[in-house]
Amino acid sequence: MGSDVSPHDEALPGPLVGADWLAGRLGSPGLLVLDASVGAHRGAAQRIVGARPFDIDGALSDPAGALPHTMPDAGRFTEELRSLGLHDGDTVVVYDAVGVYSSARAWWMFRAMGFDRVAVLDGGLPGWAAAGLPTEDGASPVPAERGDFTARPRAGLFVGADAVAAALTDPASAVFDARSRERFGGTAPEPRAGLRGGHMPGAVSLPFGEIQHEGRMRPEAELRAAFRDLAQDRERLFFSCGSGVTACVLTLGAALAGYRDLAVYDGSWSEWGLPSGRRPVVTGQETESSRA
Repeated sequence: MGSDVSPHDEALPGPLVGADWLAGRLGSPGLLVLDASVGAHRGAAQRIVGARPFDIDGALSDPAGALPHTMPDAGRFTEELRSLGLHDGDTVVVYDAVGVYSSARAWWMFRAMGFDRVAVLDGGLPGWAAAGLPTEDGASPVPAERGDFTARPRAGLFVGADAVAAALTDPASAVFDARSRERFGGTAPEPRAGLRGGHMPGAVSLPFGEIQHEGRMRPEAELRAAFRDLAQDRERLFFSCGSGVTACVLTLGAALAGYRDLAVYDGSWSEWGLPSGRRPVVTGQETESSRA
């Protein structure tokens, strides 16, 4: 399925596009579709026609990092995206095989590397398939000619533990935790062995699934209400989760809600929750918002 409309001739409607938008442009020159699925969904049996793998579990994480899913450096990001055929002037749509999950991480990685012509496919592969849109065998990668993309990193879109610690006591900032309420409260074990249970003192809980419905992002008005209820009048928002993946779902939701000063804690709970005890951890459901 294709179109005579080139992505170069029109702007993306925003950081999120629907299946109809992509279907009408699939196969257009300058449009690159990337499958950013992780874990058990990585290398799914089917993919959107022409999609190429954006491998967050592998080549697109820092190979020297001690933590999962941390950002690669600009040189590695540039090389991997050139190998996928990306050019600086292209438009990218990322999706995953869950709905909106790890695709949001890929979207934020592109933004952090200075590339703005990128959007997430709302509903992901399940929504695409449910609409009867074309897929193909995903057993082998789609070959690509090398692109000329160059990463141009932006400071502050991914941050470390020190920046988050400062944000927790900054009256202009809010730190959101995308994990389940049970993990936030310390009543459910962490999936990664050895990590402490609980949350950062002063963080607020917003499980990423609560800003979605059936694999799609909730309407913008609902997103604005959800974030405003927790952030109140704070405009600088930080996001954390287990390993920096679903934190980006909240980041996407906040962007759709109109927030612009956003940062993801790359180490997330995989770093903060380490048993060293260097970073403070509290349990229970009380948050800064509920104490105000």
